[in-house]
Amino acid sequence: MIARIAWKNIWFKPLNTALSIILLTASVAIITLLILLQEQFEKQFDSNIDNIDLVLGAQGSPLQLILSAVYQIDAPTGNIDYTEAKTWMKHRFVQTAVPLAFGDNYKGFRIVGTTTDYLTIYGKGIKEGRPFAKNFEVVIGSSVATKMNVKIGDKFFGSHGDAAEGELHEDHAYIITGIAAPTGKVADNLILCNIPSVWAMHDEGAHEHAEEDEHSHEHEHQDEAVTEEGKEITAVLIKFRSKMGIVMWPRLIAQNTKMQAASPAIEINRLFSLFGIGLQALQYLAYGIMFISGISIFIALYNTLKERKYEFALLRVNGASRLQLLWLVLIESLLLCTTGFIFGTVVGRIALSLISGSSESEFKMSFNPLEFVWQKEGYLFGLTIFVGILAAVIPAVKAYSLNISKTLANA
Repeated sequence: MIARIAWKNIWFKPLNTALSIILLTASVAIITLLILLQEQFEKQFDSNIDNIDLVLGAQGSPLQLILSAVYQIDAPTGNIDYTEAKTWMKHRFVQTAVPLAFGDNYKGFRIVGTTTDYLTIYGKGIKEGRPFAKNFEVVIGSSVATKMNVKIGDKFFGSHGDAAEGELHEDHAYIITGIAAPTGKVADNLILCNIPSVWAMHDEGAHEHAEEDEHSHEHEHQDEAVTEEGKEITAVLIKFRSKMGIVMWPRLIAQNTKMQAASPAIEINRLFSLFGIGLQALQYLAYGIMFISGISIFIALYNTLKERKYEFALLRVNGASRLQLLWLVLIESLLLCTTGFIFGTVVGRIALSLISGSSESEFKMSFNPLEFVWQKEGYLFGLTIFVGILAAVIPAVKAYSLNISKTLANA
């Protein structure tokens, strides 16, 4: 009964109520969006470096090297000599070393020359078909297969560089031999082939080898042996047998080569700290809006209290207790806050789905708007309720201490 009266009362002045709900919705939506973004952003970034201790690449920005080699969302720092890189790849500290060679793309999806070990460190292997074994055979990520609507046996031509509008390489067609199992990681958005395919596509002198390879059944490592002399690659993803390599290698590589060894963990932590500054500023803004919405609720309740004192007096005459009047005002405020919270979580998730659409096309990274971060969102709900209670305290106490006889005598 009290809840029904409270619900009707909060719509007694619809503009005041709408303003309070809009302010609360805005603050809750911003905080919800930030919670989901931070949680999923960090989770996606962390999951992609699970099996990578260091990245070997050309000198330059370590963060740029990590973003390009691990996450495929930046231009590489340059190329490194494959022969020199192989010396370090065979080091006794190294457990796995996966070379990468960038060159072309297919409709915006990067074509990466590598070995089949890439599928091991990033995913669950092949879902359909078989791994690449000869030049110009490719394994495509699950997202590529879905978005491009391609299948095993299909052929396509790559475009030069990272831009989908780049010059089309019509000398050699890639043929799809496998589709990788979905992983939720960067590999879902890549097209993988062997490294000689990348070299052959950009080196006229290697075309003859490539054509010979098309008619042979040699393993990819034999293909590399034919064409690797004097060739370059983009980076190497390294996992060590022990943590000793992580500590020693950055200095060793810098002193003895023209390459650099960057730690994904260190660089991503640095990125998170920079990213966190922006998120914190937005959180402060959202809490500020929530504070203003609390003041708005307080003013709305306090002002309507003056106009409703006769209504409260009549309720007391008809048997309502002081405590029930106090609860009536509190419930009105809590209904406003709960409505604002529900709208806010919905609007926050709609915003995340819009961000996900643009981030997927730009950075090949998607977010799930239906995921719930129960602990943090639970805290947010508690904070919203606390704001509602705080805003209702003074009006509720005034309603509780209302003098019936004096109020009715002045009516």
